[in-house]
Amino acid sequence: MDLLVVTLFLGLVLAALFIIPHLRKSGELKKEQSKGSSEGPKAYTAAQIAMHNKRNDCWIIIKDKVYDVTSYVDEHPGGDAILMNAGDDSTEGFYGPQHASRVFDMIEDFYIGDLVK
Repeated sequence: MDLLVVTLFLGLVLAALFIIPHLRKSGELKKEQSKGSSEGPKAYTAAQIAMHNKRNDCWIIIKDKVYDVTSYVDEHPGGDAILMNAGDDSTEGFYGPQHASRVFDMIEDFYIGDLVK
């Protein structure tokens, strides 16, 4: 009986170690934390966004909305194609024929604010 309890406990701990980082990567925890925030979306200038143009710090603009896709860069099925417009407007590439319709829902997990015109 004790062995069963210990095994279940260890299984839960290991599952949590794998699930929580995955949720962080997918933006779910960030999304839940921001729900309680009274602040609205932030606004960023093109110059501010342009500074986030690297694999380990990657922001993109899609239809005047700003997305921090840093955690998704290594998972992107198109490889480094996502980095072609890092720190800049990716609208044209995002709406290309290579993307399945599910990306339109996925991208919202990475939304951080709006582009200041």
